[in-house]
Parts: sequence; C-alpha cells; structure tokens
Amino acid sequence: MVTGPGGEALAEDRGIEMEVLEEKEEEEQKEEELKALEISSELHDTKTKLSVEQICFSSDVPDFDWNSIDTSQLPDSYKMNSPREKKLLRIADHYHQQYTHLCPERKPLFLHPVNECGVEKFVSTTVRPTLLPYTELYHWDGCASFVSDYLTMEPLKCPLTPPSSLYSPTTILKYQRGNCFDFSVLLCSMLIGAGYDAYCVNGYATHNICSLDESLEECPLLRKPQEVPKEDVKKSNKYRVKSLPDMHSKFELQQEAKKKAETEATEKKERGERDMEAEEPTCDHLCGLRVHAWVLVLSGKREVPETFFIDPFTGNSYSTMDEQFLGIESVWNHKNYWVNMQDCRNGCKDLVFDLSDAVHWEIMLSETDKPLQLLLGAEKKNELFDRNVDDMEEEEEEEEEEISFAMPPSWVAPIQISPKGTEAVEVKEWFKNREDMLDMREVNKQTQLTTEYFSPGHLFGLKVHAYKSMNPQTERVMEFYTETRVDGLQKLAENASEMKEYFMGRDDFKYFQHTEFRTKRKKVTLAGVGTDVNSRPIVQIKECFHRNLQKPADEDIAERVFLIEEEMIQLTYHLKDKYITASKKDFFKPTESYRKQSEIMTPEMCITYQAGSSEQHTKLVHLYKLLQKLTEEEKQLKQQVWRSQAEVLKILEIRENEEADIKLSASIYDTERNEKKRQEYEAMMNAKKDEFPGQNEQDLDYLAPFLIQMGSPEKMTRRQALRLRDNCLSDFKNRLVSKANIIQARFEKEVEELQKKNQLFQENQNQLSEKEEADLLADYSETMFRIHILALRLDREKQTAPQKYLALEEKLRKDPRLAEHLGHA
Repeated sequence: MVTGPGGEALAEDRGIEMEVLEEKEEEEQKEEELKALEISSELHDTKTKLSVEQICFSSDVPDFDWNSIDTSQLPDSYKMNSPREKKLLRIADHYHQQYTHLCPERKPLFLHPVNECGVEKFVSTTVRPTLLPYTELYHWDGCASFVSDYLTMEPLKCPLTPPSSLYSPTTILKYQRGNCFDFSVLLCSMLIGAGYDAYCVNGYATHNICSLDESLEECPLLRKPQEVPKEDVKKSNKYRVKSLPDMHSKFELQQEAKKKAETEATEKKERGERDMEAEEPTCDHLCGLRVHAWVLVLSGKREVPETFFIDPFTGNSYSTMDEQFLGIESVWNHKNYWVNMQDCRNGCKDLVFDLSDAVHWEIMLSETDKPLQLLLGAEKKNELFDRNVDDMEEEEEEEEEEISFAMPPSWVAPIQISPKGTEAVEVKEWFKNREDMLDMREVNKQTQLTTEYFSPGHLFGLKVHAYKSMNPQTERVMEFYTETRVDGLQKLAENASEMKEYFMGRDDFKYFQHTEFRTKRKKVTLAGVGTDVNSRPIVQIKECFHRNLQKPADEDIAERVFLIEEEMIQLTYHLKDKYITASKKDFFKPTESYRKQSEIMTPEMCITYQAGSSEQHTKLVHLYKLLQKLTEEEKQLKQQVWRSQAEVLKILEIRENEEADIKLSASIYDTERNEKKRQEYEAMMNAKKDEFPGQNEQDLDYLAPFLIQMGSPEKMTRRQALRLRDNCLSDFKNRLVSKANIIQARFEKEVEELQKKNQLFQENQNQLSEKEEADLLADYSETMFRIHILALRLDREKQTAPQKYLALEEKLRKDPRLAEHLGHA
C-alpha cells in the first residue's frame, strides 16, 4: 500500500478523472433528453401542422359566393382611398414593420384587409358609429340580439388566421351574413353610436365559441328565472294567535332528510358519470390557435359597472375572466388601434383593460406628445446605430407625423335598418268566454289574410272563416261543423266569379258543388247620378256525387253539369267494373217557342253514350221525363245557390255586428256577471209565487188538478185511482199532440212564406237593386233558418214524446197515493 506523497497525488488524479467522466455522462444524458424533447416537439408540431392544413384546405365550399355581389352602385369611398387614408396606410405599414421587428414570434397584425371592392381599408375606418332610431337598439342587449338573430353566421375560411377581407357593415346588412369579424364591426358600430365605450377584438377562443356550438349549453327555454330572496320581516303583534306546536319527531325528520340527501348525492354522481361518458369533449389540437373576433365593452360610459365581452354570434355577454376566451392580439375602435403587450398564457383572466396604460397596450396613433414606447425602445436604438444621420432624421420626421396624425372619418355609408325588420309579420289573438264563440284570430300582415276559428255553438255552425275583406262577393273560405247543419255543408269557398261547396254525409251522396258566375254589369242612368247593379248571373252549376252501391254504375250519376246560358245539361255516370269510359247523356233544352208549339221529345234533344253498347236502349218517353225532372231540379238548384249567397251575406252581417258589440258569455250560475239570467230567474220565481202562493220551492203536483175535480178524497178506491191515472195520461198525451201540431203549423206557415218569397224573387229579380236584393236574400236566409229550427224541434218532439209518456206512466205507478191500487194493474 502506497501512502507517500506520490500516492496521494495519484488518488487525486483518479478522483478528478472520475468527476470528469461523471460530468460527461451527465452531459450525454442531458443531450439525449433534449433530443427526446425535440423529437416529441417535432411530432406535436407535425400533428398541429397536419390539423392546420386539413382545416385550412378543407373542400367545403360556402353557400354564398361573395365574388358575385354587385358593387357598381356603391359610393366612391368604397372604391378608392382619400389622401388621408393613403397616409394612414403608410403609417400602418411602418408601424407593422417595427412591430414584426421587435416581436418576431407574434403573428402579423390585422390592420388593413381589402373591402368588397378590393381596396385596402384600415380596420378603424370600417367602424361607422350609428345610433339607429329604434328604442330596442338603444341598449347593448338589444343590439347584440339583433345582430345575432338578423345575420347568418359564416365560419372563417381558415380558423387559424384572420380573414383577408373585411366588408362594410352596410354590405353585411344587405346580404344578412358574415364571419365573426363582420359581426363584430357591425355590433361595435351600433354600440358606439348608442354611447357605449366599445371595441372590436382580434383574439383567440375555444372551438365552441368560434363555431357557434351550443350543444352543451342549457336550452334558454329551460332556464329558470333567478329567484330574488325575500327578507323575512317579523312583526310583533300581541293579539296574534299562537301557532300550534310542531308535533313531528325531529329525529325522524333528520333521518329522512339524511337519507334523501344520500340518495340524491348517489343519483347525482351516477348521472354525472353518465354525462361525462356521453359528453366527454374531444381533445382540440388547435386549442389556443383558433382566431375569433368579439366586442369589448369598457366600464364607465352608459353606467356600465364592469368591463365585459359580447360574443356577436350568440349575443350573450361574458365576463373578461371567462375561460372560453384564450387571448387577445389587438383591439380597435373608430379612433385608434391598440396592440396587447400582456402575456395570455392564462387566457384573458389576468389582462388589464386600461388602454391608456402604455406598458400593457401599445397604441398606434398616439393622442399625446409622448413618443411611442414601441418606436423608441432600446432594441430599436441598437438596430439603428449603424444607419447614417440623414436616415435617422427622415424617420424622426415620419414618427412626428404619426404622433400628430388623427384617424380619418369612416369610408362606410350611413348604416340604415329598414323598419321591415321591426314590422309584425303575423298577429295571433286568443279569446275566451265570447258569445260569438270566437276562439282565435290569425292576421297575416303580408297577405292581409285574416283567419278566425270558432268553437261549436255559433249561430250558423261556423267553424273557420278566412277572408281578406268583409265586403260581399270577395275571396273568402268558410268551414262549418257539419253535424249542426241539415245540408251537410262542410266548406264554402267564394270569390267574385265562383263558389265552391263541399259536403259530407248527405243522403244523395253529393260531396261537391261548383257554381260559376258572370261578373256584374253596372247600369248607369242618363243623369249619371245613380247606379243599379244586377245580380250575379249563374253561368253553370256542377255537382259531383259519390258512388251509390244500391244502383248500377251506368245509372248512378257521378257528375252533373247545368249549363244555364247554353240551355244544356250534361250527365256523366260512374264507371262500371273493368271499363275505362263512363256512360254519358247530353240534353239540349228546347227553346221557348218550341215548347209552346210542341211537347214532343226529339232524338236531337239528347245525345247518349252507353258504355259497352253502341245501341240506344232508352226510349224517348223516358228521356223526356228525365229532362223534365232535371229542369225542375235545375230551378231548385238555382234557388239553393241563392240561399247559399244569402247565408253568406247574413253571416257577414252577423259577424260585423258581433265585432261592433262584443259580448261575453257567463254561466247561468254566475249571478255576479250574468245579470240578464239573474233577472230572468227572479222574474220566473216571482211569477211562480204569484201563481201558486202556497208553494215555496217545491215541484208542482201533476195530480193536483185531477184530485180537485174528484173532490180531493183522503182515501181512494181502486176505481178512482185508475180513473185518476187515465185522466192524467190522457191530458198529457193531448198536450204532447197539441205541441207537435203547433210546431207543424208554424213549419208549414214558414214553408208557405218561403215559397212566396221565391216567387217574388223570380218575378222581380232583374228590377231589384243591390240593396233590395241583399235584403231579400237575407230575409230568405232567416226564413230558411227558422224552417231548419222548426224541423229539428218537430223531429225531436216525435222522438221524445213516447219516452215522456212512458216516463210519466212509470212515475204514476210509483206514486205513493196510487201505488197500492196500481201495483198489479
């Protein structure tokens, strides 16, 4: 073992060598780690680059072609730059050169994109402050809602870079579409005009914000309004009744609450896990790189208490601390442009929005005499050290011009919003408790079409009434409750030249009728003062029938056409099985002179086609009888058409009266509102008291009149009981027959009156004025309505009379005064 000085030196040399080797190993290990990090970074950059290329070079083509818009009518300010604008562009280029030199790692600024005419315009001059003459657009939320609702969102062509163009707000409003920058400039212009301290922002946001993806947001319709907590104010009152003591077990309540809380926590946890599995967001490789534009509103003006963001796509406001906004490059308004010099690693949470702070925000056009921090930095002085004195003097002169230069006015034409955007397109009204049974009214302001909906119970069974004018013989459609009508009318459509009627459930199988009219002709007197308007002449009436299986197909009429002016009747029958053509008959009515001379039917008066046979089997006598029957039915059909016209006129008259004097219906039990029913009830009760003073709120005794005739015996024999029953039943039967006879007499009288009015109308049709004709038709319609009611009452009496008789007989049998004698009768 060596212990001398030489050994110690050798040991020291070996120790040094070991330290050197260890240092080399550490350096090699560090180099390997750096290489691994570089490879990982390169892989990440490659993935990001691939994602960027995949998105920026997407094959999706926008729906709207902006290159096809017409710019020929735009003002000259859109197509060229003024001298001040040209100077502003030079200042902006110089500013951008200094910016890229001092901040080479940052992205280029969004300064002067081209407009719709291909001319470069500085972004601040694209903002056009405007106060619009609508109260809804005086507040920020109204402006934001208008922009988000009125415009259609278009995504950026490349989500990682600002757009190469920025169109004027007037063009964006005209075509109602744009990207986030277009939205923001328009919204900022409206907010500045309304007095807000607003700025456009060029920055970065999440994928959901940039793409208007609200799939994970709560539906606005499901959001509950915030409840304002009410303070419990206890007032001492010595006369207050003490509340009963709580007899529930507090321990049991605590156990129930604890168990309920545990159950809710378990369900919430399971539901959260399911939601996380179902809605786990995918990793966005471009997070922090997606470009977005929004609006910044600073506190101070318009009593804004706190600075906030507005997303122009949704119109919603956000706090500046919101995590969905990831960074800001620059902001601008109509006066200046600011570059953000703050770190955005934590998004916008830590940003200071004091734009006068030159440390955090670099202004382009200084509003003071102080030199720009960006232009006079230490790095710039080192770079410019090698330049000659002349270049330095020229740049100092340019800097002085930039400092004193003011922003030129906006090149955009005044922003105007047409009142059409605020006009109502459709108005809906709902009603209740109206006597006219009106439920809802829809008014289309564009077509001026009014549609009214009625509940069952209207006087004419009206269900729907659609019209543009309440004037007669104008275009309208009426629908009816078919179960309340004798004729089965379901729908009636009318205009000046035709009337279409649709039917359901008729015994004659008719389902459609089409009447054509000739336009009225006005006769003007020689003095030119008065006019006399003839009735609408009927040109033709067409009827369509469903198949009646009880008749052969070639005898069952499918279509019947009465050509009034041509004196012709056309019949088309239903198709027979395995036939493609239908049998037909065409009748030519003889002239008046021919009818006076002869009543013989000639073959020329009828053309017959029998499907499946070339021979004519029908004899002339039968054809003549058929022609007579059709002629009579034609007269009745014309009367039916006139009745329909009269009914329409009556409905219009009643509707005008109902709208002029709207009345509400109240229940007969609601004496507070139904004053009329209350008075009627009181009058009826008073009359009953006067007639039967000894009876109070009791039913009349149906045996009392007959007992009085018998002397009101205290005890009756079987014979007396049978006679009492027979007299009561006989009297009741006579009253039923008498009531039916009265209804029948009234019915026959109304029918006779109707026939007289028909004859009067036929004789004086051409001499009646329009008002006289309308009055006559209205009176005719009222008569038809009374006939309809009487027919219903008569039919009801015939159906219910036997039931009433049997009911009275059963009541008499169970009457205690007669029961012992009629039990076995």
